[in-house]
Amino acid sequence: MKSVANDTSKKKGMKTMTLQRKDALSGYLFIAPALISLLVFMVYPVIASFVISGFDWGILTTPKFIGLENYKTLFRDPVFLESLKNTFVWVIMYVPVSILVSLIVALAMDMPLRGIGFFRTMFYLPVMTPMVVCALLFVWIYNTDFGALNYILSFFKIAPIKWLTDKNIALISIALMSVWKNFGYNMLILLSALQGIPESLYEAAALDGITPWRKLINIKLPLIMPSMYFVILTSVIDAFQVFTEVYIMTKGGPGYSTYTVSYYLFNNAFEFGKMGYACAMSVVMFVIILTVTLIQDKIMNKNVQYDM
Repeated sequence: MKSVANDTSKKKGMKTMTLQRKDALSGYLFIAPALISLLVFMVYPVIASFVISGFDWGILTTPKFIGLENYKTLFRDPVFLESLKNTFVWVIMYVPVSILVSLIVALAMDMPLRGIGFFRTMFYLPVMTPMVVCALLFVWIYNTDFGALNYILSFFKIAPIKWLTDKNIALISIALMSVWKNFGYNMLILLSALQGIPESLYEAAALDGITPWRKLINIKLPLIMPSMYFVILTSVIDAFQVFTEVYIMTKGGPGYSTYTVSYYLFNNAFEFGKMGYACAMSVVMFVIILTVTLIQDKIMNKNVQYDM
């Protein structure tokens, strides 16, 4: 009897192991497409960039190993240094304004008002519009001679402003367009976080006679910090890679006033054919973005509250 019971338990155990293996195999098959895509389109290009950056390669020419020469040339290149400065100015200028606008609109959209769904949709519409379309639209709006913005300003006796052809304000003009285009995405994330705050906290605050300002400072902002952390992190990473707006609206001009690293990298890789030099730029930007992200993570994680 004991042997029969042992055999039965062994068979059950083997069936359980077989089912577990089948489940594990099914899981691996489900994640395989995403994993393969990650390896092919993310991991491989990063490794390839590190390798190619050590070569003098003009795509159509035979690669020649030159070690760190591309990096030495890079930090003596005045155009690269100017584009690096412009990229940091862009991040410092664009990210705080974009997040502040997103937060203010999210707080407004959290109010229980009639027709609020319509406004939420309208604020999110630019996010769904391709960047190329938005950039071309604002090229017309910013046009010095017949643009809509200067036409409106003319009613206030303000002289036409060279929004995209004045080197002092061209980058600011592009940043304003990008804020309009992208703030709806962050607004949606912050709005979701605001609506996830338990109503009981607001009821307790009302019983204590707390003012709306104190409710914002003591309840809303602390509890949406995890979402705010995500928004800031992704916004900074995205801002360092600004390209499409510059390519469509100014082509880096006037002069080099709107040149960014991504735009200069594109020019070297696909217009000048300097693939090794372009890969060296991508490696430098990878290191900069990684460093900034790690510093940001260390600073912000101390102030993030993940439980309610």
